[in-house]
Amino acid sequence: MLTAQNKSQPRPPAFDDIVKPVVPHMQALGDFLDNQVEQFETDIRDLVRYSLQNQGKRLRPLLVFFGGWREGEVNPDLVRAAAVVELVHLATLIHDDILDDATLRHNSDTVSARYGSTAAVLVGDALFSQALVLAAEFPTVDVCRAVSLSTRRVCAGEIRQTFERGNAAFSLEEYFRVIDLKTAELFSVSSRLGASLAGYDEAFSEAAGKFSRHLGVAYQIFDDLADYLGDEEKIGKTLGTDLASGKFTLPMLVLFQRLPRGEQKLFLQRVRRGELNPSQLAGVMKDYAVIAEVSSSFERELAKADDVLAPFANLEPVPRLLNLSKFVLSQFERLAVSS
Repeated sequence: MLTAQNKSQPRPPAFDDIVKPVVPHMQALGDFLDNQVEQFETDIRDLVRYSLQNQGKRLRPLLVFFGGWREGEVNPDLVRAAAVVELVHLATLIHDDILDDATLRHNSDTVSARYGSTAAVLVGDALFSQALVLAAEFPTVDVCRAVSLSTRRVCAGEIRQTFERGNAAFSLEEYFRVIDLKTAELFSVSSRLGASLAGYDEAFSEAAGKFSRHLGVAYQIFDDLADYLGDEEKIGKTLGTDLASGKFTLPMLVLFQRLPRGEQKLFLQRVRRGELNPSQLAGVMKDYAVIAEVSSSFERELAKADDVLAPFANLEPVPRLLNLSKFVLSQFERLAVSS
């Protein structure tokens, strides 16, 4: 469990240090994506260009590059694959922001806030389509098949979560299934494609995918908790959207389960009437030790992720991937400790 004892542990690598080995790859990705703007119809190039600006840490491309890490020159296949998963991810973010009525993403207006929800839906679709065009340009259909399947699964997860809005009886088992689909799936395909395209064998490619799947689940748990404990200015996106849209994520599901049965109905009524804001709920979560249980779930996923790579410790990608795990842990610890 995350405690003050963690402070005595060695400091995790800073994100800039983690990324430093792949700066040329990330620059190549940025140039590649900039060039993609010209592939779109002139009518929507401004929207596409805006969608590509002010992006975050680009964790999924990093998983592609680290999953296929080999010392030497930038691998153009990895750059193209990273562009594919990033375009898919951007499309899902644009659609998510519409569903959540979010106005801020990476400290900038969301596409829907800037251009309207109708245009945002369509530009998200256009980004999905361009990702599949790029995937289809690989010499085999493997990349296109993998990305298409993952995209379908991401959409299935989002749809399931939409149907379960307002459902406090949503089981923890189903919660983990949803985040496995909507978040962990694209994490998994990123590192698996990277390893495969770089020439690593099937065993390691599968392990890299499983590692990133667990990492993705852990990252979504962090993101769900940040919706209640985070600072909007520091995190750079609209917070409180889960509560406002009726999504019962792990923190709220655990809290609801721990409330005395006689208080659950009144609690739900207050939530649905908008009488409780995220900061108030964060206080209640502390009272019922919710954060400790969420932390345990987070840590279990990271431990599973690291264990998957243990048999492959001698391969070049493994230390790079494990550094991403350490970074996600440090972000979660910072959030939990600051609360």
